[in-house]
Amino acid sequence: MTEKNFKVIAKGKPRYEGREKVTGAAKYCGDLKFPNLLYGKMLGSPYAHAKILSIDTTEAMKIPGVKAVITAKDVPSLTYGISPARWDENVLCIEKALFVGDKVAAVACVDEETCYKALAAIKIEWEVLKPVLDYMHADDDDMPQIHAKYPKNVNTEIHQEFGDIKKAFEEAHYVRTDTFSGQRAYQCPIEPHSAVCIWQDNKLTVYSSTQSVHYFQHYISREFELPFGDVRVIAPYVGGGFGGKLEPTGLEFNGAVLSRITGRPVKMFYDRKEMFQHNRGRHQGTYKITTGVDKDGKILGCHVDFQTDGGAYTSLGIATAYYAGALLPLTYEIPVYKFDNRRMYTNLPACGAHRGHGAPQPKYAFESHMDNIAKAMGIDPLDLRLRNARGPNTETVNNFKINSCGMKQCLERAGELSDWRKKKKEGLPKGRGIGISTGSFVTGAGYPIYRTDLPHASCMIRVVEDGTSATLYSGSVEIGQGSNTILLQMAAEAMGYRYENMKMVNGDTETCPLDFGAYASRQTLMSGNAVKQAGEEIKKQILEMASTMMGLPPEDLQCELGIISSISRPKAGTLTFEEVARRFFVLRGPLIAKGVYTPPRLGGTFKGAPVGTSPAYSFCCQAAEVQIDEETGKIEVERVWDVHDVGQVINPVNLHGQVHGALYMGLGETIWEQVHFDQNGKIMNGNLGGYMIMTALDMPPVTSEVLEDSYEIAGPWGAKEVGEGATNPTIGAFRNAIFDAMGVSVQSVPLTYEKVWRALKEKREQEAKEAK
Repeated sequence: MTEKNFKVIAKGKPRYEGREKVTGAAKYCGDLKFPNLLYGKMLGSPYAHAKILSIDTTEAMKIPGVKAVITAKDVPSLTYGISPARWDENVLCIEKALFVGDKVAAVACVDEETCYKALAAIKIEWEVLKPVLDYMHADDDDMPQIHAKYPKNVNTEIHQEFGDIKKAFEEAHYVRTDTFSGQRAYQCPIEPHSAVCIWQDNKLTVYSSTQSVHYFQHYISREFELPFGDVRVIAPYVGGGFGGKLEPTGLEFNGAVLSRITGRPVKMFYDRKEMFQHNRGRHQGTYKITTGVDKDGKILGCHVDFQTDGGAYTSLGIATAYYAGALLPLTYEIPVYKFDNRRMYTNLPACGAHRGHGAPQPKYAFESHMDNIAKAMGIDPLDLRLRNARGPNTETVNNFKINSCGMKQCLERAGELSDWRKKKKEGLPKGRGIGISTGSFVTGAGYPIYRTDLPHASCMIRVVEDGTSATLYSGSVEIGQGSNTILLQMAAEAMGYRYENMKMVNGDTETCPLDFGAYASRQTLMSGNAVKQAGEEIKKQILEMASTMMGLPPEDLQCELGIISSISRPKAGTLTFEEVARRFFVLRGPLIAKGVYTPPRLGGTFKGAPVGTSPAYSFCCQAAEVQIDEETGKIEVERVWDVHDVGQVINPVNLHGQVHGALYMGLGETIWEQVHFDQNGKIMNGNLGGYMIMTALDMPPVTSEVLEDSYEIAGPWGAKEVGEGATNPTIGAFRNAIFDAMGVSVQSVPLTYEKVWRALKEKREQEAKEAK
């Protein structure tokens, strides 16, 4: 089916919840109010690593308005986490605090002001321990053990080898090794984490700013030993997530305990400083890459050796560690590949999923490495990429099956849009450079976060009795990415109905069928496949009923935008969707349908093989042009060009918004964003004044295009992801543009003005020496 046949998808329909959001009518979790509502706050450790010798809550409980104070003895002792392979976190610290801000106690009070008074009155006796703050030295002999179960502070260790890497390097014409490093960065969603817990009559209801109501239900049920039926999780409007709201936090667990003790609803929330401590942002890492190529620059083998800072707990870090290397062979044909990685524990806040989950920094390192190879061999960087670009219907060396892949077309089109050939031939003005980079990402994880045979997505559609509206019920979660809009477009398209008459109920474990939620760019394909199935079943029932009303066979009928007509007899008259739906209800009862989706078995059988598998992969290319002020190191981004292979576009307005948002985040991490700690492990810039994120005034002009003829067989109508993959090439594209402009390389991000200035200064000094 081509775009001209579509009636609802492939159109820039307005956002389903847009009016409520722009008028301020939308109620986020922090806006919710309930009768007898209490406010809760947690007390964080002032030390990065310390034993808890005693806690005295007596004085706190004497303060008027304090209704409950809890410590580790009052909460479940069962360890939790998001990755079953490493459950290493407690609801409240039992023996030790492992980072500054680690949760030690919690209070419930009549107002927020009283909460802070109560926290200040809690007396704790500490034994301060030596902290582990440098992930590159976390396994040194003189470093203390953070978790007794994991020697040398190694959280995760990965060793994978596909083919004979030693032989590949021996046969190579040129072998190069580069080492790059990345920084800690944070998602900074506009809405801080918040949760309202109501424990009543042995049933727990949790309103939470979450990316997945199902995963929250699963982990909360596990912690409190409750059946799913006694735990209801609801996601109200969510103000951004970017990976940081995928796992339950101390808010949900402690809020539940405080509500159970007091018998009243309890609202808990993080302020911005606490967000930096608990939001599970980007891992910092060191990325060593060795690649062997033939005389034409064709890759023969690659060995990547990484080490990353996981912080005090595992979070989603095991998946992050595997993603870091597993996704690198996607955009290029790499016949022999070796991947080593160690994720280290430190006494810093835990890291987790952050847009692009584990891929942007390793991809920056690899794309920078590719430019270094190109320069050393005298090959145009675009040509080097084209010679190695992956094609469709292939399989990566680590057993990822690739269906649609327009990598070469993306590279060629980005080259055309940016006038790459002309600029490289004629040269650019002094201080100006152009860079290019590729990216790819999963369209939904091939396997769930915890082991289960449940389907990955399911939904239900119910048509109202008179046919004038239809409601989609889905456990999917709208976090600002536009999933409600595109899923409703898909439902209407499949039903032959109108988008404007669709309604949505989502993000509620009690009223909606299961969906794993918003992570790994999964909802377009996975939730979308379930929605398409349900919508087609509605249309099937509508056409069967219309067949009896019109005296025509159902296979000769079509339904488009709510009008049912004959395919072979255009003059046979028409019926409206409303007329047929009402007749259906009179004769057969509710007009409903369900849809379900589970991906096929994917990947290999080696250790870690499931991580990185997906039914489909997006591909993209970005080119960037920058101007460097050699006196100050200031970087002016002149323009960015982005070309994406996303399969069939469902909503072009939404798609380009995702590309712009990804570029915004990627550019911020490239030049400005970095979390800084003092010598004691305390965050120094845990606010939006000190942590430098971009504003609209910093955004460069962006040209965004898609490959028009791409079709992904695994996706609904051929669609695949755009949400996270667009972040992966950004850092590399800007680094390479800066490299092109300066002629020298900065090997770490962020590529701050100061780093650029220092690199230019060193270059001038070296040139002056050589001139003598």
